[in-house]
Amino acid sequence: MTYVVAEPCIKCKYGDCVPVCPVDAFHEGPNFMVIDPEECIDCSLCVDECPAGAIFDEAKLPEAYARYVALNAELTQVWPLIKEKPEPLLDADEWVDTQDKFQYLEKLQAA
Repeated sequence: MTYVVAEPCIKCKYGDCVPVCPVDAFHEGPNFMVIDPEECIDCSLCVDECPAGAIFDEAKLPEAYARYVALNAELTQVWPLIKEKPEPLLDADEWVDTQDKFQYLEKLQAA
């Protein structure tokens, strides 16, 4: 099993989880981050660091977020690896409690 970044991260991307990851498993997109399932060692250190409550143990992932398992695996192949905490999005605090944010996910990196 691995840990999965799910919908609450969309349009927030606080990044508090990144510096605690002992294996550098996070990848960053325009308005979302993902965990590489091949790198994650299931340590769970990132879970408590996420202010949005967006990181879940795959075995305990709410059914509503099931698509995020494949999405994390897919996007780690195209998004860059990050090793340091990124700046959260400017309006992250306005979006953190918003539900049903999948439609706002931006998959393409800016050129």
